[in-house]
Amino acid sequence: MTNMMLSGPRRPPASGGKPKGLVIALHGYGSNGDDLIGLAPYWERLLPDVQFSAPHAITPLPGFAGAHQWFPIESMDPSHLAEGARTAAPILEAFIQAEMARFEVGPRQTALVGFSQGTMMALQVGLSASSAFAGILGYSGGLVGNPKLASKPEIQLVHGDEDPTVPLAASQMTQDFLRAAGIGVNLHISPRTGHTIALDGLQVGGAFLARVLKPDPS
Repeated sequence: MTNMMLSGPRRPPASGGKPKGLVIALHGYGSNGDDLIGLAPYWERLLPDVQFSAPHAITPLPGFAGAHQWFPIESMDPSHLAEGARTAAPILEAFIQAEMARFEVGPRQTALVGFSQGTMMALQVGLSASSAFAGILGYSGGLVGNPKLASKPEIQLVHGDEDPTVPLAASQMTQDFLRAAGIGVNLHISPRTGHTIALDGLQVGGAFLARVLKPDPS
């Protein structure tokens, strides 16, 4: 299974030049990369030299056309979610490495963005990477299990205060855990927002990505 290669839509830099940064967007359970690549147009003005890639998750969701999952969710039991994220991580790690090589950027020029289950995967992979990524932007998700904290990327969490699918507490507990581990993390709470990305969340996320992916003046 670790030899499979993910695929999905890509969007080149709006500037038309060579990428100076890379955003890898990870969709949620039952969605696909075509959904998350839709974030790119909202952020291109802030990130004109950044390449966007949004892979379809590892396995199709049975019975739903075009729906994918990073790992099956048979229950919300924390140990089940943690095992699923650990199992899926090597495949996602291989994709990230291949994309960085493809666009000739390093970890410090790469940011991971996730939504829901995609946030679980972004945190799982991003925190265990031997070299820190520029940042992790996680929407409507949270940390599952206790991944190896091998690096300390900057992290921005965004969560709706009326999320019925993944409770706000998931991001709050993630923030508490990471801060206790000495990792820089902020949580933005979108008011009157369910399991989705509201306009204020898009703005917070765009500003975060623009800051962490700002080219080194040297």
